[in-house]
Order: sequence, then structure tokens, then C-alpha cells
Amino acid sequence: MRSARVTVVGIGAGGSPDLSGTATAALHDAEVIFGSPRQLAMLPDAVTGMRRPWPSPMLPALPGLFEAERDRRVCVLASGDPMFHGIGATLARVLGPERLRVLPHPSSVSLAAARLGWDLARTDVVSLVTAPVAALGRAVNPGRRILVLSSGADTPAAVAAHLTARGWAEARLTVLEQLGGPDERLVSDTAGDWATPAGDPLNVIAVECGDGPRQPVVAGLPDDAYETDGQLTKREVRAVTMAALGPVPGELLWDVGAGSGSIGIEWLRVHPACQAVAIESEADRVATITANAAGLGVPHLRVVHGRAPEALDGLPAPDTIFVGGGVTRDGVLEKCLESLRPGGRLVANAVTVESEAVLAGAYARLGGELTRLTVQRGSPVGGFTGWRSFMPVTIWTVTR
Repeated sequence: MRSARVTVVGIGAGGSPDLSGTATAALHDAEVIFGSPRQLAMLPDAVTGMRRPWPSPMLPALPGLFEAERDRRVCVLASGDPMFHGIGATLARVLGPERLRVLPHPSSVSLAAARLGWDLARTDVVSLVTAPVAALGRAVNPGRRILVLSSGADTPAAVAAHLTARGWAEARLTVLEQLGGPDERLVSDTAGDWATPAGDPLNVIAVECGDGPRQPVVAGLPDDAYETDGQLTKREVRAVTMAALGPVPGELLWDVGAGSGSIGIEWLRVHPACQAVAIESEADRVATITANAAGLGVPHLRVVHGRAPEALDGLPAPDTIFVGGGVTRDGVLEKCLESLRPGGRLVANAVTVESEAVLAGAYARLGGELTRLTVQRGSPVGGFTGWRSFMPVTIWTVTR
């Protein structure tokens, strides 16, 4: 017997579903209604279905909850648009989209843009519902407008502190509470002067960056953007290496022998859907990678402390691999190549004669492309300027 469809109903802060009446009819027809205690309390007495608050933790319980109610008419209450960082998108993954009927309400982002008169197509959206505040860093740049989905009443103060610590004290924050409800409230101030006490946990934070430190979005951030003990792929080499890696939204990178983490970090900065795992054997560098990732707005970089090839066991299969260290270690290249998905790319860099010989041998056996890159930078020579050369870098690129 096929499971009954689940209707997901978006509601606003005031508890109102959409204006078509379809959502209201679905709620009146439901035998079971899931939602947060706050949402369930908004339902009028005329809605007679059994009210079921979400358990905590919610996600692992979802399959069992809906299996138990598979023959009943079920509604789920969601805030705003269920498919925009909401329970609707989660249920589509857990139950399958064919089992859902979604009746959206305007999202909090749409309501915030309407209140502020912002062009939503030109506004960045960052969710801090489950992410640390450092995730905001990827979107901050001069002149940008950002709408931040808050995790609670303390998020505005955390955002203000984060911006101030990174040179954005003059950025203007507007906290929009209970959007669309009878208790809607807007509070504004600069990040540096923020002293507003924690308010309603249901809020969206609008950030007008104004002027501040630029952070380029293309590959090849300045070397001084990173903490490092010297194990850092230099800016020019990094830009060429990233071009060879060819990031695509949604793909997973392994950064093997990650050093300071620059390749994995810049891979993640290309697109919010990109994923990366940094593998590093030195404990001090693991801490450095984590700090660099947070400072550059990609705290979701996964860092694995271990030595390849053994540390690669059990990791999700990558679309692309960069080997920046450990090329000469037995089994590293072989393990990486066999781990790649079909059509995946491997890029390996070498700076020593020994590691270059390994790449030359791999090229002779497997083909691909070899590139040798020499970088010179101008530097003072007495009262004049001369060229200072860095060690040449050999880059091998191959597609499985």
C-alpha cells in the first residue's frame, strides 16, 4: 500500500497560512499535525487533528515518525517557505519529493527584502541556523547587502562582534523580529555600536556592509590572508593550481597534505555548494587550517588529522583531488587515483627533484598534462629593484 502524501504548510509569524484557502483546508482535513510547540499553539481550536511536537533531536526520528503515520492524513507546519532552508527540503530528502505537497508562505527573506526595499536578486543570503557565525565571512565585501537567517536571540550580537573584529565596525545592522506578525519590530545600529539586548529569537539580520577591507572572490588570495608555518602554496601557484582543479558547484575535493589549507579553503569559497576535506599529518597545521577556514568564511571545511594514504580510508569518494604534500610517500598517488570517481581530476604539485621524478613517472604511465611554473617577484636590491625567484613548481594534471 502506498504511503499517504504529507502536506507541508508554510505559516507566518502570526500563524496565517497562504491566502488561497488551500492550506487552511489541508489543516482542517489533517488527522495528524507536526510542528514546533510555538507553531502548534497558533492553530485555532477548529483544527482538530492530533498535534505532535517535534522530538529532539528531530532529524534521526523523522523516518520512524512518518512511517508510524503512513496511513493518516498528515500536515507539517513550517515557517515561511518550507523549501528555503526549511523542513520541506529536509522531508524531500528523507521521504522523497513525490510524497510531499508543499504550500509555501513568503519566506522570511522575502518579507525582509520587502520591508527594507532591497532587491533580493542582488542580496546575499547566509544561514546561521546551523552554521557558526564565521560562515558570514565569505559574503562580506564592500557595498554588499546580506540577509542573515538567525539561529536565535543571541545571533545579532554575535554577528555584530564578528564584523567588528574583522574591520567592519561601520557596517549597519537591522534586526527584523517576528516578520509578518503582530509583534513585528525593527532595530538598527552599526556593528561597532551594537548594544541592543537580545530580543525575539525569531529574527532576520540585514547587513549593509558599506566600506571595509576587500576580500577577492577569485582564486589566489594574498599569502598574508593565511596563518602559516611556511607550508603554503604561493599565491601565483595557487591560482594556476585552482584553474587546473576546475571547481564545480557541489563537487567534493580532497586536499592531501593540506599544509595551511589554502587549496581546500579557496575551493570552498568558489560556491556555497562546494565541499572539501583537508588531510594533514601535523597536529599544529591541523589547528592552523581550522583557524584559516574560519577566518576566510568557510568553517565547514572538514579537517582530517592523519597521514596519507592510510588517512584516506573511509572518506567519501572525491570528484577532485589535490596532492600538495606526500607525493613521494609509497601508495599516495595510487590510492588517490583509485579513489577518484570516474571522470574525476587529480592535480599534484612538486617542488623537489624527488617529487618531480614521481610525477614524471606517473605522466609517462598515465598521460595527462605536465606544467612547470616559475614565479619571480620584484624585491629591493639596495636602492634598486631586482627579481627574486621562488622554487619552480611542477604540476601534473590527469583525468581518471
